[in-house]
Amino acid sequence: MTVKVQLPNLQHWKDQVKCQSGCPVATDAGRYVQLIAEGRDEDAYLVARAPNPFASVCGRVCAAPCEDACRRSSIDAAVSIRALKRFVTERYGVESVHPDTQDALRTTLVSEGNCYAGHLPVHPAPTQTARRRKVAVVGSGPAGLSAAHDLALLGYDATVFEVAQEPGGMMRFGIPEYRLPRSLIRAEIDRILALGVTLKLEEPLTPSFGLRELRQHGFDAVFVSVGVSQGRDLQVPGVELDGVVKAIDYLLNINRGYRIDLGRRVVVIGGGFVAFDAARTALRVGRDEGVTEIAESLGAETDARLKEALDSARAALRGGATEVVIVSLEDFQEMPVLRTAQGREEFEEARKEGVTFVTRRAPKRFLGDGRLRSIELRRVVSVFDENGRFAPAYDDGDVTTIEADSCVLAIGQKADLSFLREEDGVELTPWGTIRVDPATLASSARGVFAGGDVAFGPRNLIDAVANGKRAARSIHELLAGDTARVAAAVEIEEIPTSRYRMLAGFEILDREAAPTLDVGRRTGIAEVETGYAEDAARRQGARCLVCHVQTIYDPEKCVLCNRCVDVCPEYCLAIVPFEKLDLPDGERQVLMERAGAGRLPLSAMVKDDERCIRCGLCAIRCPTAAMTMERFAITERFALTQGKETR
Repeated sequence: MTVKVQLPNLQHWKDQVKCQSGCPVATDAGRYVQLIAEGRDEDAYLVARAPNPFASVCGRVCAAPCEDACRRSSIDAAVSIRALKRFVTERYGVESVHPDTQDALRTTLVSEGNCYAGHLPVHPAPTQTARRRKVAVVGSGPAGLSAAHDLALLGYDATVFEVAQEPGGMMRFGIPEYRLPRSLIRAEIDRILALGVTLKLEEPLTPSFGLRELRQHGFDAVFVSVGVSQGRDLQVPGVELDGVVKAIDYLLNINRGYRIDLGRRVVVIGGGFVAFDAARTALRVGRDEGVTEIAESLGAETDARLKEALDSARAALRGGATEVVIVSLEDFQEMPVLRTAQGREEFEEARKEGVTFVTRRAPKRFLGDGRLRSIELRRVVSVFDENGRFAPAYDDGDVTTIEADSCVLAIGQKADLSFLREEDGVELTPWGTIRVDPATLASSARGVFAGGDVAFGPRNLIDAVANGKRAARSIHELLAGDTARVAAAVEIEEIPTSRYRMLAGFEILDREAAPTLDVGRRTGIAEVETGYAEDAARRQGARCLVCHVQTIYDPEKCVLCNRCVDVCPEYCLAIVPFEKLDLPDGERQVLMERAGAGRLPLSAMVKDDERCIRCGLCAIRCPTAAMTMERFAITERFALTQGKETR
């Protein structure tokens, strides 16, 4: 029996830090988690903030693809990376008493080597006499503002055009306030504006003021990031009835302060984050309305009586006065939300709040007399075809009916691109999004870039941030005539075995979800998650498997005693005969030459990096120091090849 192996290279070591590889903006999540475990919170914040202008926002609502990639999830459960980010942003982020901490990234190369230069192709700012190149950013969501942030740091005059009265896009108008405080969004945006970014509110692009007019106003490039603010239609009889609303319209109105009476029995169709947000918001609106009625009936009575009445109202509403049901095509194994670590926790919070679920059902018909009264649901035989594509199949002979006062459709969104004209030369996809080069985000029109939901459809906030940063880099390459290439520098630190220790019991520490408010107190805009206390944060940080540290084997010192293999608690080490290795011929020949002729038979040390927990027992047990623990730091910077400036 042979053992399939590969020789490690730079990409192999990069891939070992799975959380960073999984992050769209390449945040070194593992490092800031480790720094939290060490009590170095300020350094941890700087690591988290360096690549992400919305670190504080992401600490609360990021879908956390880093957690889905986390190697600890293959052992028990992922490290609580997103909640730990919130822990350090509350201490040093824009919401803290030290909001200027992030300025160190622009002025000082901090101890961890993180500064904006590590994430941007830094170019000398134009001289005072040179004209600053102007870039228009259309849309003030996370993609647009991230682009403006990076462009400002690169010395460009960035102007953001926004249709609404407030900036933030779907961060502001799509995410409920109980998940993301509005003051926090505004604080993040104010820090970006402080870089010199110009924000123009209630100035949308229109058919009469579009891309041509922007060019006439002297803008050298445009980044379109208008998001998807229109709900998709559902072709089902009765969809026109009063009470059937689109989730995006419902959330936009609620987050603008308008009241929408959904009645007592609410059905939400969908299985994604928008469906959960709509369902949980509907419960809060129902509770608030009941509470308001009681409060108004009391008039100016004493605080004690008011508190008693409010508590009674909440208890009654928790007892079933308001019903919210999520109906999804998928079962729990297929539901989009439940494919992620964050989604599973969101699911549990929704269940705690009283949301119930009906799976493998889809609306067949909405029934009513001008107003919705009930919904016929047909059974979903399958959601995907044999190729894994979304292609639902239904059984119209298996139909159930549920009563409903209203139905919220969370089945997807689309962009409003009515401002585009044929002469603009911007090509669209069959799905109504702007067609872009995924590597550069350039559209079919020169100087016009697009990113976020308008280019890729609804996706995670952190993906939008990554798109904004990618667009800024592409615009810089276009306007400055520079070509950016990634230059990697590797630093290796050997950790003395006598000092290398993981926290006792780290391997048996359980993942703890961030603490939340008691269900009875979850009304209105009260933020549900409250964040880790210090001891819990240190404990959760200690669960990190420290993927930056590797066990390094020196065959010249090895005496084949097998002690490292015997002591390994995860059985991830083995010494095997060389002829049992399954290697490409080229690599086999290289190893043979390194070993030298006449030294057969040969043996090899093999290691399963997926199972290694970096406990260091192999190095501690080794009598000859053939096994050591070494920390790798791979710093990638965008080196520029300067060319002639384009006009």
